[in-house]
Amino acid sequence: MMSSASIQRYVRHRELLFLILPCVAYFLLFHYVPMGGLVVAFKDLIMTQGILHSPWVGLLNFERLFASEDFPRALWNTLVISLLRLAFGFFAPIVLALMLNEVRITWFKRGVQTLTYLPYFFSWVVLGGIFLMLLGGDGPINSLVRSAGHSPISFLGDPTWFIVVLVVTGIWQGTGYAAVIYLAALAGIDGHLYEAASLDGAGRWNQMRHITLPGLVPTIVVLLILSLGGILNAGFDQIYNMYNPIVYTSSDIIDTYVLRRMIDMDYSLATAAGLFKSVVSLVLVIGANWLARRATKGEHSIW
Repeated sequence: MMSSASIQRYVRHRELLFLILPCVAYFLLFHYVPMGGLVVAFKDLIMTQGILHSPWVGLLNFERLFASEDFPRALWNTLVISLLRLAFGFFAPIVLALMLNEVRITWFKRGVQTLTYLPYFFSWVVLGGIFLMLLGGDGPINSLVRSAGHSPISFLGDPTWFIVVLVVTGIWQGTGYAAVIYLAALAGIDGHLYEAASLDGAGRWNQMRHITLPGLVPTIVVLLILSLGGILNAGFDQIYNMYNPIVYTSSDIIDTYVLRRMIDMDYSLATAAGLFKSVVSLVLVIGANWLARRATKGEHSIW
């Protein structure tokens, strides 16, 4: 129960509460209301009867999901791509932020920062077309390979090379923007700590080890937990705009599987796959937060 003082404070600042109403309405309308459609995962949806009157089938759609040949492969591909992105891409913005933090030439630092986070604002529709042109069989990259006396590389037709292209281009596109968060965290570190460390004889390397990195730990933990929660989001926009049937064996993920099921009008199976993905993501977020809280004795976690 809220105290009378709390109620009075809310009443006094009611204008500020009105400002958040559009945000609340957005989440209610586009994030919470659609969750009612999750019942389709437990029904045999018949379009002429609608969601409410379609017959219940229990867990039959989930049995169909895991008994199919495509979904286990899509789940495996999703995990492989996401883990590769996490392993090689999670620390890239940390390293970039640390490097930019050591640059003392302001104009150069701002220029590099702008160039690195600019790709984030380009749609994968645009970037996908650019990479398809650059990495195609007759593209400039393979032209350089031929001029070096080697056979052209099938970047977009070989399953292994395609995974490499996905991971590398994905890291390139998102590293600069993600580094902004770490740069903001670095700006919050007390400058007197560096001055004291310098007076004690600590060099730049020791200052980074004992001041900068510990100051980034809370931010790293929170972003790692959120990254684990999105482990089944392998990058639908990127993959959908770059893949082709030749590399389905390694690049078909849960999201593209769901899209194909929806195109085939098998909405029950598509909903079951989406619900499975959401439940696993929720479990991973809760588990990662619990581990972080246990490992840091409650100092660093989301809740």
